[in-house]
Amino acid sequence: MDIAVRPMALSETGLVIEYFHCAAPEHLEMLGVDPTRLPTRDAWRERFEQDFSLPVEQRPQFFVIWLLDDHAVGFSSCDKIVFGECANMHLHVADSERRTKGIGTACVLKSVEIYFRELRLKRLFCEPNAFNVAPNRTLQKARFKYLKTHMTVPGPLNFHQAVTRWVIER
Repeated sequence: MDIAVRPMALSETGLVIEYFHCAAPEHLEMLGVDPTRLPTRDAWRERFEQDFSLPVEQRPQFFVIWLLDDHAVGFSSCDKIVFGECANMHLHVADSERRTKGIGTACVLKSVEIYFRELRLKRLFCEPNAFNVAPNRTLQKARFKYLKTHMTVPGPLNFHQAVTRWVIER
């Protein structure tokens, strides 16, 4: 089993779009995602084209793709990027057959290395839904430090929810 993580190419961003648009309502709820806030597929593609046309240090988001034996099984993204300082990470095992099998931890560890290198970070935060056990366990296994659990709207796709705030520093 060969796990690889690398920056996502524009041609691979369909994985992100389809992951959210094809997800069951129960899965979106577990993620804390409000399906009425999803951009249309076309609007999302246009946003990706705009973002990917920018130098990395100017992008509002940065994506990596997770590969198992050269097949995409998930992705991670960063937003709220303050280049050279900090960012917020998100993690998604897109292949439902691979969830809860331990692949997330290996992929998160490799993603963290890319984020720290490419975005020159000092701190990387992650705030999964507090009731979504899998990413919280994954972050703990990946050596993130628990900071707190609080109520917030973590991003533009989310509803108000309890999240667990984690950090890893360099």
